[in-house]
Amino acid sequence: EQANPDVLPELPGYHVLVRPVSIKEKTKGGILLPDSTRDDMAYLTTVGKVLGLGDLAYEDKDKFPKGEWCKKGDYVCYGKHSGQKIKYKGIRLILLFDDQIIMRVEDPAYLDTMFNLSTEAA
Repeated sequence: EQANPDVLPELPGYHVLVRPVSIKEKTKGGILLPDSTRDDMAYLTTVGKVLGLGDLAYEDKDKFPKGEWCKKGDYVCYGKHSGQKIKYKGIRLILLFDDQIIMRVEDPAYLDTMFNLSTEAA
């Protein structure tokens, strides 16, 4: 997996820049996934790592009375169709508004983004 770019784009306003997390190499049923499928799935997943925040992110005291609740380095969840998908220096990223982040997670491994591909019974 490519490292995050050393220099990121300058983020305007209320934006949060997120990199989707990596997808496992196998499904729970043991099916190996090709790299192209894993890339596409990572882009569609709803979990990512915050790479940067715009200068106004979480500044709206009406929406966020307790202030900033996610910061650079945090893992967050967002809606599947949220944000603007971009490719920057060959890396797929998602540009979201601060209010499109729906929760913060300690570790993305706690969330199973592969459950749709599992052939095992729940």
